[in-house]
Amino acid sequence: MVGSISVPLKRNLALLLIAVCGLRAQAELFQLPTTNRALFEKGGEERFFVGTVGKTWTSGTFGCVRSDGFQMHEGLDIRCLQRDRRGEPIDPVNATADGTVAYINKKPSLSNYGNYIILKHQVEGMEIYSVYAHLHSIREGLNVGQAVKAGENIAVMGRTANTHEGISKDRAHVHYELNVLLNDRYAEWHRKNLPGQRNDHGNWNGQNLNGIDPRLILLAQQQEGKNFSLVHFIQSETELCRVFVRNANFQYLKRYAPLITHNPTAEKLGIVGYEMALDYNGVPINLIPRSTSEIKGNGRFLLLSVNEAEQKKNPARHLVVKKGSRWELTTHGENLLDLLTF
Repeated sequence: MVGSISVPLKRNLALLLIAVCGLRAQAELFQLPTTNRALFEKGGEERFFVGTVGKTWTSGTFGCVRSDGFQMHEGLDIRCLQRDRRGEPIDPVNATADGTVAYINKKPSLSNYGNYIILKHQVEGMEIYSVYAHLHSIREGLNVGQAVKAGENIAVMGRTANTHEGISKDRAHVHYELNVLLNDRYAEWHRKNLPGQRNDHGNWNGQNLNGIDPRLILLAQQQEGKNFSLVHFIQSETELCRVFVRNANFQYLKRYAPLITHNPTAEKLGIVGYEMALDYNGVPINLIPRSTSEIKGNGRFLLLSVNEAEQKKNPARHLVVKKGSRWELTTHGENLLDLLTF
């Protein structure tokens, strides 16, 4: 009959649709955590980001964007779209990708993040952790270890925090992060190295999570489609410095194995440590095994090179310092490497 579609053709069309949807799902590794999509609209930044008091929207983005570039902000502050009669935010907050619940904080007095959730995701052989902070409420029945799907509701946006100034209604937002985890022995490292400091969140202390810019990831993902690779994205980030750590067996190597560059020489002669490229937030973006013959010097941590232009542009983490004509690791830089290899 004219206009009808045969059963085989219907089946083929269905298979094609499944294939297309599969490609789309594969390309979109991460989804925005709310319905605010102004990030993808030309000139939409002011409708997407919430800046700090008296500052522009840029102070709500990721990076060295606060205190004249010397304070790090490790996420995106996403503006609310929906409010109740009292003007309070009521936007649903959703999982950015398939994953499991790693941690929930329901005691806002214990963190400047207020109520927050951490989800664990497996992406291209790596563990990526998303954070959703300043929540009004967390979905009833949501528990640590529970599986969630991309786009699944996990909370309601709010403005909880333990800071003195708080978060005003007009600045209501969800703080959203994508992170790598440095070491699942953080709590033990904290007790040893920071004995006078409280640690209310165990291994989920913020010092153990180093952020990657979600804005750049989401924009690159949209632009590149199915060709987007998070591994390639991380390895292509601008290098702040290059260091050598004299340790051949630490957790980051297994958790982020796709970031390791093959080195036949070291694998043949014996690996004594790893040369690592760090971005300005201290994320190890590339790791190369090294043998004794490839390394000059005997220190536990060796600073091999510094990208001076990147340090001037993004100084907030204070990982390296120039003394005269010589660059050195700061205490912050050494603590980062110590935690990483603990």
